[in-house]
Amino acid sequence: MTRFGIGQPVRRVEDQRFLTGRGRYVDDITLPRQAYGAVVLSPHPHARIARIDISRAQAADGVLAVLTGADAVADGLGGLPPLFMPEDRGGPKGHRTFRPILAADRVRHVGDRVAFVVAETAAQARDGAELVSVDYEPLPAVVHVEDAVADGAVRVWDDAPGNVCVELRMGDATATEAAFARARHVVSLRLENQRVSANALEPRCAIGAWDADGSCTLYTSTQNPHGVRTTMAQKVFRQPETKVRVIAPDVGGGFGMKGDGYPEDALVLWASRRCRRPVKWTATRSESLLGDAHGRDQVVYGEMALDPQGRILAIRARALQAFGAYVAGAAVAPLLFSVQLVPGAYAVPAVFLTTRAIFTHTSPTAPYRGAGRPEAAYLTERLLDRAAVITGLDAVELRRRNFIRPEAMPYRIPTGLTYDSGEFAQLTDRCLELADWKGFEARRAASTKRGTLRGRGFAYSLEESGVFNERMELRCDPSGTVTIVAGTFSHGQGHATVYAQMVAEWLGVPFEHIRFVQGDTDQVPFGRGTYASRSSMVGGNALRLATQALIEKATPVAAHLLEAAPADIVFTDGAFRVVGTDRAIPFTAVARASYAPAGPLAELGIGLEASGSFGSEPPNFPNAAHACEVEVDPETGQAALARYTIVDDVGRALNPLICEGQLHGGLAQGIGQALAEHVVYDRASGQLLSSTFAEYGMPRGDDLPSFTVALAEIPCTTNPLGVKGLGEVGSVGAPPAVIHAILDALRPLGVEAIDMPAIPARIREAVHRARAEGRSRS
Repeated sequence: MTRFGIGQPVRRVEDQRFLTGRGRYVDDITLPRQAYGAVVLSPHPHARIARIDISRAQAADGVLAVLTGADAVADGLGGLPPLFMPEDRGGPKGHRTFRPILAADRVRHVGDRVAFVVAETAAQARDGAELVSVDYEPLPAVVHVEDAVADGAVRVWDDAPGNVCVELRMGDATATEAAFARARHVVSLRLENQRVSANALEPRCAIGAWDADGSCTLYTSTQNPHGVRTTMAQKVFRQPETKVRVIAPDVGGGFGMKGDGYPEDALVLWASRRCRRPVKWTATRSESLLGDAHGRDQVVYGEMALDPQGRILAIRARALQAFGAYVAGAAVAPLLFSVQLVPGAYAVPAVFLTTRAIFTHTSPTAPYRGAGRPEAAYLTERLLDRAAVITGLDAVELRRRNFIRPEAMPYRIPTGLTYDSGEFAQLTDRCLELADWKGFEARRAASTKRGTLRGRGFAYSLEESGVFNERMELRCDPSGTVTIVAGTFSHGQGHATVYAQMVAEWLGVPFEHIRFVQGDTDQVPFGRGTYASRSSMVGGNALRLATQALIEKATPVAAHLLEAAPADIVFTDGAFRVVGTDRAIPFTAVARASYAPAGPLAELGIGLEASGSFGSEPPNFPNAAHACEVEVDPETGQAALARYTIVDDVGRALNPLICEGQLHGGLAQGIGQALAEHVVYDRASGQLLSSTFAEYGMPRGDDLPSFTVALAEIPCTTNPLGVKGLGEVGSVGAPPAVIHAILDALRPLGVEAIDMPAIPARIREAVHRARAEGRSRS
């Protein structure tokens, strides 16, 4: 094994340019004769557009064009459809929306796009946008998911009764009811997974450049360039995809929010066609909080039935998941995962689960790191913790009694998925040891002396990773250098490093001689981007197949150079060898020879290149044990994380250093949801109350402890590399672990429940209410 091979903690090669300010993001790009765009956003959550007066804006200094929804209709532009609906895969029929790039007759949320102003400078474009006068006829609005399904609630879409987009059901109602009927213990909870925003470090940005021949180029901050191309070409502009080029340079974070196209992607292209100049648009932070796809926003009522020994008999739940005003991109994915993964790591004999996707007058929701897995884990883990209180059993012991045993694998859960591997009790033991679980009481006593309350929480997370299939390509040049042409898309994951490690090990090519290309639909024949922790599995295994195909293509060249028959050639340790002899030639020499301009080698073709494809069926199931400790000041309500430990089953760690970094990032976002983050709309007015970082609680470095991270490598049995997904794990298990720790700290005061985010005001309110009701045991 080389120091740059698989399993080595190689530092990311991308970081040199990022840390020295030499990254190239969309906003760093300036094209010749570039103009700038600004969007006019609706100030109303729901209103008819009676009239738009653009005359003052058109006359303003530097303004080149003012585009409206009526113009989009006149130009025959389409809207943005869902990526898929349940009915597309044999599920129930739902209400399919097409999000307009500019609203023509009605706005459906604060921040809905109404007009687009193009000017010589960004400042002039924004000044022009202020001069667009829109006469609105305000209509009643509904922004909270439970209000939206109440009797008589105003409809977001006239033909969507009850504001229901689609309903999913899973499980066996009869078996579940029977299990509840014979249960010794039944616990029930109402839980909220609040609406949150991804808040990528790089705001969304797009540049459109329309050429005279009818082709166009879109530079955009996306994690799915080919997907954006498909939407722009097929749905908006209705022209061949070969006419649309999408380039995503460096992207500063996405977390699912940048997984699909946005109205602004279409607006800059359309404006460029109209103005015959490139047009750039860059979001402000407030525009991002208003217009980016949000995550989560679920209310669920759940129940768990247990026998006298604390073994789970059944789970039933009914949930409402807000879709916002439109079905955006892959919005259905979180809805599906939020029910499909409710059994988690536990042997649950029966479930009956329903969830309804609900329209509200808010910005659309879409996948956000975890995409439904955090909702599923939060429900089951919170029910288990409550069951521990009700039954008097230790919270960890209760989980041990219900874990699926390794010898039961493969194990089919009642929602239809089959787990291939997992050693949940083993990971739990290791996590508790690293967390010094046994030493907790001494730390609690020390906290008590300081006047704070210390609590600990445990949670186990399991999720499904890897979706769809993927294509990867390898190309050799005349110097022997290898280029990886990736259909996946790295926006922080370190693909340029990890994929190079794989190729270096498999082909024996020096690590520094491996080049990485992604994000340009003219350079990458096809790809599906990166989301759902898919790259290591579908990308990595596709790359392995491409490597094998490349070796097969190179074998006749090597045979000629070694003066042997192809059947007598084997490839090991980076070299082609003649069986039974010491004759060998390295891969790089064969790659160079494949470019011979004439002679016998030229008859074999010019150069070496190969591709590989791999699908996600069956998927893989990463899982992790989480242990958290908090200190709570009962007077101020401030909860501070004191310790956090995670042991994660990654299947096979391709690069442990990058694995740990991904876990840190996921934990930060999960902890942020538990303690601070919340997109808040006023229920009466529909206005966004958290439109800046002054109101939206972003986690900061000093909010987080030094994480204790360990990797467990229990190979996945359903893909050749044995890998499992990684990027979502921290965000899936952190919310319940943190909330459990807070409730453990507050339990002596009689506090039994608290919703996320557990901000100081909520903790103080819970403490005061418990004291007023006489529940405190202190």
